[in-house]
Amino acid sequence: MKRSGYTLLPNRDDHHCFGCGPKNPSGLQMQFYTDGKAVVSWVTVPQHLCGWKNLAHGGILFTILDEIMARAIIYGLKCIILTKAITVEFKKPVPMGMEIRAEGRVLRTVSKREAQAEGILIDEAGDICARATGTFATIDPETARKRGIADDAMFRWFEEYIASKQP
Repeated sequence: MKRSGYTLLPNRDDHHCFGCGPKNPSGLQMQFYTDGKAVVSWVTVPQHLCGWKNLAHGGILFTILDEIMARAIIYGLKCIILTKAITVEFKKPVPMGMEIRAEGRVLRTVSKREAQAEGILIDEAGDICARATGTFATIDPETARKRGIADDAMFRWFEEYIASKQP
């Protein structure tokens, strides 16, 4: 799938997140890109995460949507987030071995502490396979630190991330 016109966003290289952690050998190891309007990731679901024979498991597709929407809010609003609610509509099965493009974008800021995003999964033919909307709690770094949401390495990465020049 076409990747020109997109800039790779910084990612931590030292964590085990199932969706984006490069240190998780069983995970999706998603990388995120932007064109300044949306955050995207190209993903091929590994065989060990299948559902029905030769189809990606719906829970894994849900995870990809959660990750892409969360990263869209982190990128767009420069804040730490926690998922509050997601609604998903599965439109078309995703065959194993097929690369899909996940796209996420911020829909709106609901309040100082809440934002909504949209995520879609698009197959190689350009068809939408799944669509989701999510509500995310936005948390400032100091509150996240007080609540023990993440370690110091995550906070250093986040501070570098929001300080870096993004498209």
